[in-house]
Amino acid sequence: MNKSELIQALAEKSNIDPTLARDVVETTIAMMKQQLMEGGRIEIRGFGVFEMREYGAYKGRNPSTGESVDVKAKRTPFFKCGKELRDLLNEGKYLHSNGNIARLNLTPGRGYDTCR
Repeated sequence: MNKSELIQALAEKSNIDPTLARDVVETTIAMMKQQLMEGGRIEIRGFGVFEMREYGAYKGRNPSTGESVDVKAKRTPFFKCGKELRDLLNEGKYLHSNGNIARLNLTPGRGYDTCR
């Protein structure tokens, strides 16, 4: 799902104008970016945590030439999946579009039918 698909899905699911849905998505993303830029973390219960990780400078190697290269220190965003989402993904379950949790039937030759 990309950003425009998220906006469309939000508009349809919430029965709101697509322009309002776009504003909601873009404002949410902007707020998340700002929080991360300030060194904060974003915790969404049942989903996961976004936070910044800092990596020190180190000596790397150019794989083509074997030449030693100085790699600068950097900060990068990191996502840690929440337990509820991880369990949902690892138990062969998925969230159906109607909001119910369904289990995948992975029986060979029967396709990916849902049950329960």
